[in-house]
Amino acid sequence: MKYTQLGRTGLKVSRLVLGTMNFGPQTDEADSHAIMDAALDAGINYFDTANVYGWGENKGRTEEIIGNWFAKGGERRDKVVLATKVYGNMAADGDAWPNHDKLSALNIRRAVDASLNRLRTDYIDVYQFHHIDRRTPFEEIWQAVDVLVQQGKILYVGSSNFPGYKIAQANEIAARRGGTIGLVSEQCLYNLAERRAEMEVIPAAQEYGLGVIPWSPLQGGLLGGVIKKEVEGGRRASGRAADSLANTTLRAQVQSYEDLLDKHGIEPGEAALAWLLTRPGVTGPIVGPRTAAQLDSALRAVELELSDELLTGLDEIFPGPGPSPEAFAW
Repeated sequence: MKYTQLGRTGLKVSRLVLGTMNFGPQTDEADSHAIMDAALDAGINYFDTANVYGWGENKGRTEEIIGNWFAKGGERRDKVVLATKVYGNMAADGDAWPNHDKLSALNIRRAVDASLNRLRTDYIDVYQFHHIDRRTPFEEIWQAVDVLVQQGKILYVGSSNFPGYKIAQANEIAARRGGTIGLVSEQCLYNLAERRAEMEVIPAAQEYGLGVIPWSPLQGGLLGGVIKKEVEGGRRASGRAADSLANTTLRAQVQSYEDLLDKHGIEPGEAALAWLLTRPGVTGPIVGPRTAAQLDSALRAVELELSDELLTGLDEIFPGPGPSPEAFAW
């Protein structure tokens, strides 16, 4: 496994991030534990989760599965850089009591303690804001964070799904307060087929020293060889990939993408991950395996070298928006 610093911090993390969203809803606890063991054995040390994972009446279940894995010992907790998130409504019925969601100081304090209990640990390495809170000022948010850092409950803070201007606002206010390190990472939707983050989010992250953690690196399976699987195995696309393929223009792009990679003898899913690892500012994409085989495929991507010819071809099929502000200014 290869490692890099998380943004401007001294924290070393793996170039792949283990996403755990499937643990509970799609992967049972025993298989989830086996995947985490395999990831750790392969050198993946960065695990990502969220308090709402498990969904519906099972919100928090994913954190519990991870906590039970930590409880097995074997230095599991010490070896893992643990990231979780706060923002979502944790009520099982979806009807949150006032102050039981978003980023008020009260909810942050309550949510941290609840996550620590489910995760069976006394600290969280990277505590992430799952979404912007338009009602809570960053002065309040940073005050809450400062207390939690002083208490030793969290070490670093990251964002997720933030626009570029909110990354800037958050870190400028942190700087004015003094003594607060501010955001150190941003999780955003970013992949070959969805490159809008290149316009504002990634430049802002680079300017302020945030590590970029792309989620959905295969665009819901669209970049994982979905057309080839339809033809060879009769496996029809579902979810976001099926919706995307209904667009004939995008389907043609995906077909060209798969044809190009077939020419180079590279699996589409592995190429999509390897492409992200070449992108400026990217720390590592989140991979969310449901099975051990999917984890093995992701691991191969770390060692995959994409030629200049192939990178050029990928850019021709999926051109990005261009740099900001030139992309929209002239």
